Amino acid sequence: MTQQSNQTTPLVAIVMGSSSDYDVMKGAASTLKEFGIPHEVRVISAHRTPDVAHEFSRTAKQRGLKVILAAAGKSAHLAGVLAASTILPVIGVPMKTSDLGGLDSLLSMVQMPAGIPVGTVAIGEAGSKNAALLAVAILGLSDPSLAEKLEQYRTRMADDVRKADANIQNEQV
Repeated sequence: MTQQSNQTTPLVAIVMGSSSDYDVMKGAASTLKEFGIPHEVRVISAHRTPDVAHEFSRTAKQRGLKVILAAAGKSAHLAGVLAASTILPVIGVPMKTSDLGGLDSLLSMVQMPAGIPVGTVAIGEAGSKNAALLAVAILGLSDPSLAEKLEQYRTRMADDVRKADANIQNEQV
């Protein structure tokens, strides 16, 4: 499954070890779309399609990708396998699991050997959205308009908290 937010070359890839991860990773796709970042969505297994995983990451940079978001559960090797074959930033999103609630996924991602880093975010939906926002921040380093959109996004979040605080304070009176 390939999905692009518009007709331009994807800058971010959302790669999942299983299609069942898509319900969670829709948050990343939605966030990237909100920022107007072209992206693609793929299902590639580190264990069941290792040749596809290696080819995908080896050719990612020449295809125009700038950041890879990799979601996986249980042994969660996908992010590490992709990171081993590219110099692009790879952000791992650990998925919740029935066995250990996602702790297994998280530990598999954060315990990469020295020299092959995988940036890792929170387990599940918060991680999905934060991975996309981290990709926005990375892309914003070379795109001032995107950096400005991220600043505005954070300002809106802060304004929402201030409004919620004011509403609670007014109810206390």
